[in-house]
Amino acid sequence: MPSLNQTTLYPSDSIEWLKRLIGFDTVSRHSNLALIEEVQAYCESLGLSPVLTFNEDNSKANLFVTISAGKGSEQQITSGGIVLSGHTDVVPVDGQDWDSNPFEAVIRGDKLYGRGACDMKGFIASALTVLSKAVELSKQGSLTKPLHLALSFDEEVGCLGAPLMLEELKQRGIRPDYCIVGEPSSMKMVIAHKGIAVFRCSVHGKSAHSSLTHQGVNAISYAAKLIGFIDELAAQLVESDQTDPLFDVPYSTLSIGTIQGGTATNIVPNFCEFTFDYRNLPTMGNADILPAIKQKIGELNQQMQQVDVNTGIEIEQLESVPAMTDSESEALQQLIAGLVSCSARHKVAYATEGGQFTNAGIPTVICGPGSIEQAHKANEFVELEQLAKCDVFLDKLLGSLQS
Repeated sequence: MPSLNQTTLYPSDSIEWLKRLIGFDTVSRHSNLALIEEVQAYCESLGLSPVLTFNEDNSKANLFVTISAGKGSEQQITSGGIVLSGHTDVVPVDGQDWDSNPFEAVIRGDKLYGRGACDMKGFIASALTVLSKAVELSKQGSLTKPLHLALSFDEEVGCLGAPLMLEELKQRGIRPDYCIVGEPSSMKMVIAHKGIAVFRCSVHGKSAHSSLTHQGVNAISYAAKLIGFIDELAAQLVESDQTDPLFDVPYSTLSIGTIQGGTATNIVPNFCEFTFDYRNLPTMGNADILPAIKQKIGELNQQMQQVDVNTGIEIEQLESVPAMTDSESEALQQLIAGLVSCSARHKVAYATEGGQFTNAGIPTVICGPGSIEQAHKANEFVELEQLAKCDVFLDKLLGSLQS
């Protein structure tokens, strides 16, 4: 437990909110409804009217709420303003060696530990803290632009919730000026990130006894040929003239992730399956790699089907998270640079829901408490100083929306 000096060093409602949020086990395979209902009740206690959008079986929900500007006319409620965006789900703790219960926040020294402490319930806690301040300013008629809060589900498994919320906003005519995604960035401004596409290749061969290989079509061998080709493409991307030095990995990447196949050493395998991911710069897309891969698949299929016409390779896309671009966010960047007192611009390889907001025409940056290096690990933590910096940042941001 922290000493008296440590608890008074960072007096913050955000700390109390973060403790409550960590207490909800919102691992992506579980429901997030208990957390959402807690936030919904809080918003309603402030006189707000949050809107929920659900997944197909109603086990998970997004929450979107607006603090209106001016005197609350319909035009003022729906026009402009800034979205504070955060995802409510967290990654599993299975197999990790934690020093404490990951779903019970613990303060040790100057750090608060718990699953989601930095990724990204710390930002949500600060956003909920500033919410009540925004409501008071709205009542006073001091807000010139609305403030929106967007909480999503299933970001960690492919950013599945945000598109539903963005479509609902479009239908309601909600058109925010900007969005700030509070992923852990050590309170530095991130202006772009790569996209992610995940693909699965299924190789259908023909079984035979391993002493009669000419009668079979070895699915693993043909998978290996395609994997070798993808690795060659990956090497070409490294040497490509399409690079961006602001990214820590300045080029797009291809990486084989999983592979499985075969039943026994003395059987020519009739099936093999592997996955790979493509992390593209914002200036690139699937069109830069897929045609070459599909052409190679066509060549391999011809070879396989000379032995058996029922063999071949299939490719399907499993996940798609768009890159977040900085092409329309210069005004937002200037605003954020002033609020964090640092003009440095950063770009990152990890993906967020930011790309979905920019695709919806909402210029977006990332700025949130904690380090991405702590995310997804045992004993995940956020420094209390980072949480305090986020509180100050959001207070300043709220000030920028006042008359």
